Amino acid sequence: MHDDPRDNATDPSDLTQRHAIAPVEPVEPVEPVAPVASSASSASEPVAESWTPTPAATGAAAVVGGDHYTPAPEPRADWARTWDDAPPVTPERWYEPAPTPAPTAPATSDVRRGRSGNGSLVAATLLSAILASGGTVLALGAAGALDHPAAAVTSPAGSNAGTVQPVAIDESSATIAVASKVSPAVVRITVTGRSDTGNFGVIPPTGVGSGVIFDSNGWILTNHHVVEGGEKFDVELKDGRKLEGSVYGIDTLTDLAIVKVNATDLPTAAIGESDALKVGQLVIAIGSPLGTYSNSVTSGIVSAKGRSLTTTSNDQLSNLIQTDAAINPGNSGGPLLDAGGNVIGINTAIAENSNGIGFAIPIDIARPIMSQAVAGEPLSRPYMGIHFVSITRQIADAQKLPVDSGALVGGVDANGTPVSGVESGKPADLGGVKDGDIIVSLNDKVIDEEHPLDATLAQFSPGDTVDVKVLRDGATLTLKVTLGTRPAGL
Repeated sequence: MHDDPRDNATDPSDLTQRHAIAPVEPVEPVEPVAPVASSASSASEPVAESWTPTPAATGAAAVVGGDHYTPAPEPRADWARTWDDAPPVTPERWYEPAPTPAPTAPATSDVRRGRSGNGSLVAATLLSAILASGGTVLALGAAGALDHPAAAVTSPAGSNAGTVQPVAIDESSATIAVASKVSPAVVRITVTGRSDTGNFGVIPPTGVGSGVIFDSNGWILTNHHVVEGGEKFDVELKDGRKLEGSVYGIDTLTDLAIVKVNATDLPTAAIGESDALKVGQLVIAIGSPLGTYSNSVTSGIVSAKGRSLTTTSNDQLSNLIQTDAAINPGNSGGPLLDAGGNVIGINTAIAENSNGIGFAIPIDIARPIMSQAVAGEPLSRPYMGIHFVSITRQIADAQKLPVDSGALVGGVDANGTPVSGVESGKPADLGGVKDGDIIVSLNDKVIDEEHPLDATLAQFSPGDTVDVKVLRDGATLTLKVTLGTRPAGL
């Protein structure tokens, strides 16, 4: 910062100047007037430092120098999940123009001149104001008006104009507490596989993902695409321990997998509930972005629920949590947490060419396979054997349905011809579900836009008997359906 250059004009009050002084007759001393401090000074604007990532060749080491910082790339870049090139189902306006600042009156040279030329006038005015206010205080004090506390000032009901509204938010403390509590249970998984490179032979490629320990006996939840194609799995804990892992099983419904290591008394993360998540709620992501920065912590909010997307591998993912917490390749398989440090999702995908659009699989969908793994059972998903359409207000209006949410049992073939929505001999058929039924709840879990039938069904396990409440011909029926096992490939 630099001060304004000193004015070259001669200042009579400057004691460094030398003036010829003619003798004068002695006069009565005059009480000096306190000078007014200068209030205008200019300062140079601070220049923010910048960090610019630049592309690097495969296998190049991180380089620090000049104006650029280039981290080592992650070899298996295909783990960065993206949606396809088709426009999103719910297009949004991502960037808003910056508001135009209100014009301010330009400064004139009169301000600077007024500050130096009218110093005596300003000082006299200021002195008069001080004396006047002092007299007022003395008068009020003598009258006893200052002996009582001032009443609180309130604004009219329904208006907060001109008042500062206190906001009790301690997001920083929550993030710090969650990072300290959960980071020991977040692992980095280094996967080594085999890749045929033609004339160059077979080279074992490596990639890095994340995972979270949910049981102290070595059970780890991660993404299917993290372990897919791997032959060797090295699991590294925050405390530096490296353990050899194996894939216990993969999920046939979502992009989830279970990894097992032979260890006990491992740190674990608490498992929360994703069903009660609210849009705008604080969430925290922990993982190993780019496969290099282990136990990196980012925070954001729940941007939306119930998102669907198609990855670059043509995998269909649905009922996802959208968040703006920073997620990068290598974060896959790591936990998404609430402010209490409970796992409410598993980070799985990011939107290509985006900033702040990441997706996580709700933990309620993962819970059944976690229980199956700990019990030593094979990973499986429930199955009803029906085709259905999620009801929206538009569908309800078009088909004159009695409700605007739920699941309408029915289907169409590739040519758009209506076909039966109930598969013969399957659990729904055996339980009495019929075409045209509207399923409104499973075990009292309401089916609506934020809780579609497939996501709610995924919270159960094969063999469970559930109460299926349906609307049929104006009547409400409760049917008992014993869930089957989802066939492979569905």
